[in-house]
Amino acid sequence: MPESREAPEAESPAQSAPADGTPLVRAIGPKLLVFFVIGDILGTGIYATTGKVAGKVGGALWLPFVIGFAVALLTAASYAELVGKYPRAAGAALYTQRAFKMPFLTFIVAFMVMCSGLSSASAAALAFAGDYLTELVEAPSTLVAVLFVLALAALTLRGVSESVKTNVVLTVVELSGLMIVIGIGVYAVLAGMGDPGRLGEIHTTGDTGYAVLTGVMGATALGFFAFVGFEDSVNMAEETVEPGRTFPRALFIGVAVTGTIYVLVALISSLLVDFRVLEKSSGPLLEVVKAGGVSFPPELFAVIALFAVSNSALINIMMASRLCYGMANEGILPSVMGRVLPGRRTPVTGIVFVTLLAVVLVSTGEIEGLGDTTSFLLLCVFAVVNIAVLVLRKERVEHRHFRAPTVLPVLGAASAILLAGPLADRAADVYVRAAVLVALGIALWAVNRAALGIAVRRR
Repeated sequence: MPESREAPEAESPAQSAPADGTPLVRAIGPKLLVFFVIGDILGTGIYATTGKVAGKVGGALWLPFVIGFAVALLTAASYAELVGKYPRAAGAALYTQRAFKMPFLTFIVAFMVMCSGLSSASAAALAFAGDYLTELVEAPSTLVAVLFVLALAALTLRGVSESVKTNVVLTVVELSGLMIVIGIGVYAVLAGMGDPGRLGEIHTTGDTGYAVLTGVMGATALGFFAFVGFEDSVNMAEETVEPGRTFPRALFIGVAVTGTIYVLVALISSLLVDFRVLEKSSGPLLEVVKAGGVSFPPELFAVIALFAVSNSALINIMMASRLCYGMANEGILPSVMGRVLPGRRTPVTGIVFVTLLAVVLVSTGEIEGLGDTTSFLLLCVFAVVNIAVLVLRKERVEHRHFRAPTVLPVLGAASAILLAGPLADRAADVYVRAAVLVALGIALWAVNRAALGIAVRRR
């Protein structure tokens, strides 16, 4: 997919001044960004919800991950074009505002993205306090999850360089865990273990064609939670060196690497462990390791898994706080959200705000419901982003950037709408949770508008 040559190459457009005049520091180079994208996608989804996906689809566990892989690539192409064209921290909300110029819609999109990141971080916190931790020590799960969120918030506050470098270490650890699963699977297959017949079995709540379709769609929608994360990276655009050049390659490499790993892990999981066993576990890959016929210490794998879900939570807290910062600079959120900590140059108010919301979600949710809510919210956002990239084709910029073939955002929008719709067999509480979050967003929008109106009248 070639780069656009609409205009001579130039430096990226000037960024808007931060709310308090302190810019973010460009500390993320090409290699760090690739690790950031891979680390953002890997983690809680594959380590914690694989079993729940198996419970929806049965032995054909690989199928939802293949479909999710394709959908992620389609939307990643749209993000690659938009972040190169508009290398700013606000991500989907910025693209929505430029395309549709509807502040209310922009605010709702921003709020949905932020809530999706926080529900993802909260799911990761609960996964951290679940079966993987229980393999090592017994502890109150909610308390552990809350302390976990607070510790990661402190790391995020310390600085983006420290956070991203920690992400590199955690990404290597979580990749090693998945490589262990794949290695054990290869050994088991060569030793004649496993049941290949499971791979073609689809078990849903009914036997009709419609039941099978909705079961596969529901499994894909939940499994898509494993792929979310690449969209978070665009909120780091103002902290990335040459974002127009760096992001397209990093996004496609990240989605391709993680998608391939996910499909292999899904195949191995289904071969070695019955889907009913996977469904009951919040640490399904631990079940795979135990069933592989290899003398690998389950406690060591549990430690690796804990690092993996830590990475997911860290990056989502980083994303949500940067989104608050970007929206403040666009005048959509109060300017206090754009306040940067002197010396550390991190968005301090945004970090405190999203941390408090994450603690509330940890205290009121469970892994599968939060994961499915994350997917639903982001699929709605992805539909808007894929349409926005087409609307913004009429707007030229003074620098070169990646341009996706038109068919990709069209298919991306259609697939996102399909997976967000009623054909995906979701529990009712997912829609209720999403509706409550959107209602909260609308209430915040009204409060913000009223505050702005009062400020104008006092002048």
